[in-house]
Amino acid sequence: MSPTSEQNNYTDKLKLAAVVGPTGVGKSRIAVKVAQMLDAEIISCDSMQIYRKMNIGTAKITYDQQEGIPHHMIDVVDPDEPFTVADFQRMVKNLIVEINLRGKIPILAGGTGLYYQVVVDDYNLIPSRGSPAIRARIEEEGNSIGAHGLHTRLAALDPDAALKINPNDLKRLVRALEAIEVTGQPFSSLQTRNTGKYRLASVGLNMPRLQLYQRLDERVDQMIEQGLLKETEDLLTEGYRPELNSMQALGYAQMIRFIQGSLDWNETIDEIKRDTRRYAKRQFTWFKKDHRIHWSDISEYSDEVSLIPRICDFIGRIMD
Repeated sequence: MSPTSEQNNYTDKLKLAAVVGPTGVGKSRIAVKVAQMLDAEIISCDSMQIYRKMNIGTAKITYDQQEGIPHHMIDVVDPDEPFTVADFQRMVKNLIVEINLRGKIPILAGGTGLYYQVVVDDYNLIPSRGSPAIRARIEEEGNSIGAHGLHTRLAALDPDAALKINPNDLKRLVRALEAIEVTGQPFSSLQTRNTGKYRLASVGLNMPRLQLYQRLDERVDQMIEQGLLKETEDLLTEGYRPELNSMQALGYAQMIRFIQGSLDWNETIDEIKRDTRRYAKRQFTWFKKDHRIHWSDISEYSDEVSLIPRICDFIGRIMD
């Protein structure tokens, strides 16, 4: 039986695997083992590991832990350099092509749901830089008439976008109105997607919540021992301002408040642990919405050694 044109189109698609899930579940380590078995390369899908000099608080994989597997999208920009989801998508799309041309499988590994989604669904994103002048004018208008006033204006220009944006979310409202002015198109039309671009095999890793929370608490303790406070102090000493997006990340924001005297030491650690647990819960909720993800509960396996072949088998069947 000769293959249909639909089958040919599928096999012609670029290969892309993914290992996703909540923070602390072991994605980086398992992705390395999978990559070794599949002769793959790893693309980090973590919005914080793109930053240089921020290693402890981001649980960034070390050179030794990479075990010779090529890793991409780590240490891309300095903490004060602008970097958007559109920048990430553009760079990763190029990497996926390059890795496929090398005859290898790219594995998108990490827990930033938005970064994962814009890649696998190939969203048509708005321009990454926009217009600072237009943005400043709209922000000033927002300060005058409030977020609800901007939402009313957006509803008149693009009802579909207004339905999807919280009337209190000033930042997204400004971005939507800015995009409309810059492009001359409805904001909603700029976010179309192409879900069938890749031959996709997505694996999700999870474990019982209490077990994960215990692991997260232990990981925060380890970060403290490794010197998260000193890393934060060093960043501030180098001139990276506390209000930078990078410096407001989980762990660093709390350490800055400790340094400034608004939290004591125990409060700082407790808040990092609490917010890390909340973040893991949000991550799981995000990924659970994607029914293409094949989930594995790590606790159901005696060790990771027995889990790796099952993941490789799942990915291999889709890629063949």
